[in-house]
Amino acid sequence: MRKVTLLTAMMLLAACASGPPNLPYPAFVQVDELEDIFMASLPGVRGKQLAGDPQTRRTSNRIDLPPAWKGTSGGMPGRSMEVFVVEGLLTIADIELPPGGYAFLPAGSLGFNMESTEGARILYFINDTDPESIIRSPIIIDAGLLEWAPGATPGIATKELRSDPGNGAKTWLLRIEAGSSVPWQSSSIRREGYLLRGNYQHSECVLGEVHTGQYMQGGYFYRPADAVNGGPLSGGETDAVWFLRETALGEETTVSGCEAAPTS
Repeated sequence: MRKVTLLTAMMLLAACASGPPNLPYPAFVQVDELEDIFMASLPGVRGKQLAGDPQTRRTSNRIDLPPAWKGTSGGMPGRSMEVFVVEGLLTIADIELPPGGYAFLPAGSLGFNMESTEGARILYFINDTDPESIIRSPIIIDAGLLEWAPGATPGIATKELRSDPGNGAKTWLLRIEAGSSVPWQSSSIRREGYLLRGNYQHSECVLGEVHTGQYMQGGYFYRPADAVNGGPLSGGETDAVWFLRETALGEETTVSGCEAAPTS
């Protein structure tokens, strides 16, 4: 693991002073700054939409359930749903989930009872229809009971929440220890992430130019396929834990640096 350099510290201060970089896709988003919306699938509840597609009605949201809330999992016919507990306690299908609790409800299993006695903050996703998905039974787990699996890069570990052998979709937690960085890399499929814990700096490579910004707890990105990111300026002075998901089979590739794509 490397120590955070003076340059990194200066970049952190610059990111706070000048605001997040302007990119052609959502990154360095602080969810607290987004406007509230009413959740049609969860009556009486307001949330913040992170991403979505009005044609397929795919949606990603962060939702605050009020105390004494009772309802159902909502969702839409033919579409799977995912729930992750960020704060508070959520009971789903008579199973109480603390922070780190995760539920995947496959298409055809809608209508689970949900309630929160004292209120809860959750991530709530409705996925596109996908006939290649072969997970047919609900997954309800507490990530706190899972062990961290060391990754190929020192200081990085993961917890797998879901991996569909049919369509390759996966959901996982990623921990990056303080002082560690990730290499320049890209994924062949779009990826979205929400920072659960820590303060974290990251770089995005756009047209050969490095854009570095800071994520506070509650930060979010929605990165398109093949976008190069990471690099030596990534990392932070505290451990960072990310919730990450991809909705199809992707391949992660390590690249040598931030370079512009060759022109034809």
